[in-house]
Amino acid sequence: MAIPTITGIPTTRGARIMLDDFLLRAALAGVGLSLATGPLGAFVVWRRMAYFGDATAHAAILGVALALATDLPVAAGTLVVAAAMAVTVAVLAARGWAMDTTLGVLAHSALAFGLVAISYFPGVRTDLSAYLFGDILAVGRGDLALIWGGAVLVLGLIVWRWQALVTATVNEDLAFASGIRPDRERLVLVLALAIVVAVALKVVGALLISALLIIPAAAARGLARSPEGMALAATAVGAAASLLGLRLALWQDTPAGPSIIVAAAGAFVLAAVFGRMRHG
Repeated sequence: MAIPTITGIPTTRGARIMLDDFLLRAALAGVGLSLATGPLGAFVVWRRMAYFGDATAHAAILGVALALATDLPVAAGTLVVAAAMAVTVAVLAARGWAMDTTLGVLAHSALAFGLVAISYFPGVRTDLSAYLFGDILAVGRGDLALIWGGAVLVLGLIVWRWQALVTATVNEDLAFASGIRPDRERLVLVLALAIVVAVALKVVGALLISALLIIPAAAARGLARSPEGMALAATAVGAAASLLGLRLALWQDTPAGPSIIVAAAGAFVLAAVFGRMRHG
């Protein structure tokens, strides 16, 4: 009996080519995103903005609902809402609000409002897990261009403002004395965070974006001796976690987004053990 073919290629060979193609796109998406999450994650760790990142990432679901209601691209809706959330939090922080409680209220309220809003679109309910946990294996060429474009934009922004951002992070009084406005640098960070949330939604989903920012940077902190070294190490850890997570997902048939975070968590444990041995 003849072997079924796809455009003249035996089915098994055609399936292998398709598998290699979408795995390559997924790997490029993960590595590209790491170019932004590495340096930005370092600032999130230095400034203790973990909950800030959660609030902005959870707002992504509300952005999805906005996009569906207005026929905007999902990335555009996510960017608008994430930026609005980030700016709101930055303004409240500048006015002295108690950030732990405020961020808790905003983060969970945004997620709940988003989930309720999406429930009005029955056709989307089956795809909700993709928005919550990502669907990196479904990344297309357009998604890849968006991810790399956003990552390069964030990386360029951070490189451009690097010295001012580091100075404002270390000591705001020193920043003022140097002619640097800490509020402006904070705004740069929150806008960069909003862009990352918009492009990372497809890769790891709204619930895991903060993990991709924090865990590689936390792993890199014990390995680096300078701010630049930590940013580079966080980028390398994030890229390696993306590739290892995809390998784990293919090997064990597990969700790709969470698998990437599991790989990053493993890197954090190894970095912590290595750091303890080096200093012990």
